[in-house]
Amino acid sequence: MKNVLLKAFTAATFSVFALNASTAFAADEKIEVTPTTQISKQELAAIYVLSEVCPKLVNDQAKFDQGYAKLAKEYMPNEKSPVAALEKLSKQKSFAKILDEAQNDAKKAGTAKNKEICQELTAYAN
Repeated sequence: MKNVLLKAFTAATFSVFALNASTAFAADEKIEVTPTTQISKQELAAIYVLSEVCPKLVNDQAKFDQGYAKLAKEYMPNEKSPVAALEKLSKQKSFAKILDEAQNDAKKAGTAKNKEICQELTAYAN
């Protein structure tokens, strides 16, 4: 689970691009495309850990919250309130080990790397 936080953010960015690209292609070719991306609990844990790590590392909390909500929505599009769903998931006993791993990965990444990821997520709000 090395660099899971960066991978989660990067994967989200590329998944949006890929979804938009495949939709555009499908429109040109009149082919229906249904994305079948399966989201792992490790990815969800990495996203949740951002909510723990980033508030003390970003200057604009409101922009971070917007970027975080956008990322959560992209990973959990069927959830009415993905941020609340992640919060609820974080409290489940069955999720504790996965969440622990993500938290340890964030610690190993260090403040500088975490700050970089958090700033990218803040900019992602735009």
